[in-house]
Formats: sequence, C-alpha cells, structure tokens
Amino acid sequence: MDGLPSPAGSSGARRSRRRRREVLMLCGMVLILALGIKTFFVQAFSIPSSSMQDTLQPGDRVLVDKLTPWFGATPQRGEVVVFRDPGGWLTEPAHQTRNPALRFLNSTLSFVGLMPSADEKDLIKRVIAVGGDTVECRRGSPVKVNGIPLKEPYIFRSATPCDDLPVGTVKVPPDHLWVMGDHRNDSWDSRAHVHEPEGGFVPVDHVIGRAFAVVWPIPRWAALPAIEEHQK
Repeated sequence: MDGLPSPAGSSGARRSRRRRREVLMLCGMVLILALGIKTFFVQAFSIPSSSMQDTLQPGDRVLVDKLTPWFGATPQRGEVVVFRDPGGWLTEPAHQTRNPALRFLNSTLSFVGLMPSADEKDLIKRVIAVGGDTVECRRGSPVKVNGIPLKEPYIFRSATPCDDLPVGTVKVPPDHLWVMGDHRNDSWDSRAHVHEPEGGFVPVDHVIGRAFAVVWPIPRWAALPAIEEHQK
C-alpha cells in the first residue's frame, strides 16, 4: 500500500493544476482585453520632442482616444491629435535601447498598449483649422482662421505665433487639417511642409485619435481638454 498515492496528495495535485490553468486563462483574458483596448479604445503615446511645450513636455506619456473616430466624429479646432506621418515629416530614426531585456519588456508592453512603441512613426500637434477653413500665418501677427485672430493661451511663453515660419494665406482642403505645435519656434508642423505634395495638410484619415490626458510622469497627471473657445 505504500506505493499508492494518498487521496489527499492526489487532490492537492489536482487543485494545483486547476490553479495553474486558471492563472493561464486569466493572463490570456487580460492580454485579449489589453489588445482590444489598444486597438479600439485607448492607446499610450510618448512625447519625443519639445514641439508641444508647455502643454506637453518631452518624455510625457499621453492617452489617446481611438474610439470617437469609429463613430464618425472628426477632429475639431483646438484639439491635440496624434496622426500618422503624411510623408516626410519624420526624418530621424527612433532611438531604441541596447539592453535586450529592456527591449523585450518595452516591445511586450507596447504590443498590448501599456507603453508607447519605441519605433512609433506618429506625430502629435494641435488642430488649428479644418477642411474649408482659411488660415493666415504672417510675421508680426496672430494666426487667423477665417479672418478671425486666434486667442492661443497654450503657446509656449517665449514663442511667437508665426514669426519663424510665416506662410501667408492657405486654404485647407476638405477632409484635411492644418496643425501646429504649441512651441511655434521649435515645431516642424504644417507651416514647414507647405511646398510638399500634401501642402502641409494632414488627411483626416491619418488621425489616430485625440490626446485627452497626460498620465506620466505622475506629477504631470492632467486632462487635455480641447480649447474650443480659442477665437477672440
């Protein structure tokens, strides 16, 4: 009888196997949920440069609403949006860590949407004008949309609205956006691409979503409301 397993031992082994299966199932459900959230609802993005200061700082992590566009909503003036490169806006390769363990961890977390991708090819700017609008950007003057000067409280404290890259008057085509960084003197935005095929305009279908919150670092937690009343 000594060679037979005790009933208590067999029961314990079954409980252990069941527990492992439950843990694996839970991990699988969490992974599927995270992938679903990343694909359809919310995704994290990293701020790589100073072009959106002081609203966003380099190294900030923002959450982007990807759900609203599924219901046909289009970007509005004053919103901060993340969009795919229309072509030629990004010229420098993204930096990646040399540490293989950290690279694997970053890749895993970005795959499920918990961290921004190290090689993401997206940009973040503020929507200044939408399809059908006329934009005036002249040296020594505020930006005007449809002839109305913009009140832009978000502009970086030492920046000027248009002095460094004046482009005159442009008409935004339908289904496109005119975007600019809040740090006008340090932003390679629509103004810098007016002579390229897209004319500096961003196709609406390139927009991934609206940035609605800063979530990292913790001391900078804040909502990013759309500046709806940004005209005098």
